[in-house]
Amino acid sequence: MNILDIKNKYGIIGHNAQLERAIEVAIQAAPTDLNVLINGESGTGKEVFPQIIHQYSSRKHGPYIAVNCGAIPEGTIDSELFGHEKGAFTGATDARKGYFEVANGGTIFLDEVGELPLATQSRLLRVLEAGEFMKVGSSKVQKTDVRVVAATNINFYQAIERGKFRTDLYYRLNTLPIYLPPLRERKDDIHLLFRKFANDCAAKYKMPIVKLTPDAENVLVNYFWPGNIRQLKNITEQICIIDKNREINAEQLLKYLPQYNSNYVPAIKGTLSDIGGGTAADLSDRDILYKVIVDLKKELNELKKVVHEIILSSNGTIKVLPKENTSSYSSSDIIDEGSTGITIHKPLVQTSPTQTIDVEETLSLQDKEIDMIKKALRKHKGKRKYAAQELGISERTLYRKINEHNIAE
Repeated sequence: MNILDIKNKYGIIGHNAQLERAIEVAIQAAPTDLNVLINGESGTGKEVFPQIIHQYSSRKHGPYIAVNCGAIPEGTIDSELFGHEKGAFTGATDARKGYFEVANGGTIFLDEVGELPLATQSRLLRVLEAGEFMKVGSSKVQKTDVRVVAATNINFYQAIERGKFRTDLYYRLNTLPIYLPPLRERKDDIHLLFRKFANDCAAKYKMPIVKLTPDAENVLVNYFWPGNIRQLKNITEQICIIDKNREINAEQLLKYLPQYNSNYVPAIKGTLSDIGGGTAADLSDRDILYKVIVDLKKELNELKKVVHEIILSSNGTIKVLPKENTSSYSSSDIIDEGSTGITIHKPLVQTSPTQTIDVEETLSLQDKEIDMIKKALRKHKGKRKYAAQELGISERTLYRKINEHNIAE
């Protein structure tokens, strides 16, 4: 049993390191009875991993039941999970077994577990702690031997803070975590997935295969993909069915992407709507950089004008006030720092009336990113949760950035 065999068996496409690590953890977790919590954005393929865990466990001959907790009405969720007795409520004409009773000896997959009501969370906690439950309308305690694998796309820290999810249940479920990366962090896999979906669609409907030009491939890879693999599959199928062309260029492809044409796929609104949507909880590696770029765009344009005008009107010496308005200058410049500002002595350059002087400023986004993180941490006295909220990124991303840049808190 290896990662390649698992990929072939379950149709997993891609060579991303985080994806392969998730498969590896699932294989290692399978022989145990530990509860597993799969975390990842909607559309990343979380539903495959409980099947892997079940099939390679000692429970593989027992029942496997997948339950979408978000699709069951709050008034009937307890009955669905734990069963009910006859007459327990209006319409309960017969006794009914719940999923935890039916899945005895097997595995139950609780998808969107973060959507469970608090009362149901208490019942679930008892199952995890003691393997016990009671049917709705019954006072008799029943035993069950079930392995629980749960999945969610919510931010548990925010849900716990708002009182929407129990802390003790979170730690019970999160005995062994598995993280699935969003599609935008799997750039090398995006075109592989497109070709797979395009080939499948062509074979299913007996039509020529759709291909992308190099410029279209570049658009595909750099799109934000808020809906992840599910969105990529839907758009690929739309192109295969709707577009008469079998070779798609960038201009044609853009018509199918939400921020360019909302007629095909509903646009997903979020804090970064200009790059394809997503909420603050969905953001990852590029979040701070996008925020920095937006904040600096206006300032950079103004700085270019000021520096260019000063150079043209100067005779070798430029006085810039205050210090904060300076960026980076040529390596040949001699810079004197004083109490009132910075004096830049530029080598005299012979220019003709028609000659244009180009000024290039290089701003380090990484330095700006580090500075923003430090300021946010100082403002909130080292509390990462609030610093992450101010930066508009997830707490996990902030943790990673702090370690990556060796930022002292």
